[in-house]
Amino acid sequence: MTAPAADHAADHAATDALEAAASLFRGFGEPSRLTILQHLALGEHRVVDLTEHLGLAQSTVSKHLACLRDCGLVTSRPDGRSSVFRLAHPDALAEVLSAAEHLLALTGRAVTLCPTSGHAREIEGSGTRVP
Repeated sequence: MTAPAADHAADHAATDALEAAASLFRGFGEPSRLTILQHLALGEHRVVDLTEHLGLAQSTVSKHLACLRDCGLVTSRPDGRSSVFRLAHPDALAEVLSAAEHLLALTGRAVTLCPTSGHAREIEGSGTRVP
């Protein structure tokens, strides 16, 4: 492979890796999905258990579990007429969530005020930003 072709292949691989990372973080990007992941860190659960424990609608839990399964973050196994869900990689997930908590502590949770990715909103007429 020529040098320019090798550089192009390396750039493409780096872009693919960044796209995969962005997709992973989008998987974490919904508070309900994070709540489900944290709950599954306690052990296996059926959809009905998660709906009861988290106070979410069955359709919402099922939708988020499908997303998490498609992202490779949870797996399921049949149990009678239902499925039991568990974390696919509990140790790695614990490390990622711990690193996120550490980074949030270092930034003073400034990301919540970010106009692009945070949950800040304008208070009508005041110009004050609040999370």
